[in-house]
Amino acid sequence: MTDRMQTIGRLRSTRPKSRFLRASLLLLAGLAAYSWLAGGFGLDDPTRRWANFDRFLGELRPYPLQGTEFDAGTAARWAGSLMTEKGGAGALATLAIAVGAIVLAGAGAAFLSFPAARNFASPEPFLPGPRAPSSFARWCWRALVAATRLLLIFLRAVPEYVWAFLLLAMLGPTPWVAVIALALHNLGILGKLGAETVENLEPGTLRALRGLGAGRFQIAAAGIFPAALPRFLLYFFYRWETCVREATVLGMLGIASLGALIQDARARNHYDEMFLFILAGAGIVLLGDLVSAVARAVVRRA
Repeated sequence: MTDRMQTIGRLRSTRPKSRFLRASLLLLAGLAAYSWLAGGFGLDDPTRRWANFDRFLGELRPYPLQGTEFDAGTAARWAGSLMTEKGGAGALATLAIAVGAIVLAGAGAAFLSFPAARNFASPEPFLPGPRAPSSFARWCWRALVAATRLLLIFLRAVPEYVWAFLLLAMLGPTPWVAVIALALHNLGILGKLGAETVENLEPGTLRALRGLGAGRFQIAAAGIFPAALPRFLLYFFYRWETCVREATVLGMLGIASLGALIQDARARNHYDEMFLFILAGAGIVLLGDLVSAVARAVVRRA
């Protein structure tokens, strides 16, 4: 054992040392200490904070069970009554907003991914033609790619909440505000990811189609779409899960959804109801993850 420890010690002493890494770690530790001191993240009065936390946990229990022993049947009846009364409608509204937004975003991204992909949006995609394209043709295709990518950057650079605030002034507190706000932001994200997927496809099949005389749209339909679909579905369902979460948050602006119910319960200090509605939103996300896994498995088998 001693020989082994000595061997380890010798190896440790002769290992390569990076002064940059050590300096970076020291700088990071210094920044963390400065943030703690300058940000006022003190632990003053921990007893009171723990008492508040314990009280909050008690208020998360269903109202009929507060101050009594937990009973699963009573909790189930309370949750079922609350979900039937208003939680179910809020969950369906959240689901409808998320589905509407991701369908619009996915359709737009599927269209814009092609002009944003540099290997597709070119005078001669995937294979050079018999004659070199003119400078004007090359300039036009580059301008199309640049304009499309700038549009996608702009759409995803503006957060959903900002889109929602702008749309609220025009449309009022309707579900379309959340649908359009989420669709615009996610269109920018999915369009970017879709273009990157097209650009990173294995070019062999696409070149073969081009060599056989296939046109641009034939290559897109027969070559790009089947190859890119599994990856695009992965992005699509991931962003749909995000839409469910964001639809819940946007509901706090007054749009009918789980978010509005959560905000109302929070304003009335009914934390048990608030927690139930949060769990309902998490359930929708779990359902979306299951649907995503099934859909991608079907595509892989096909």
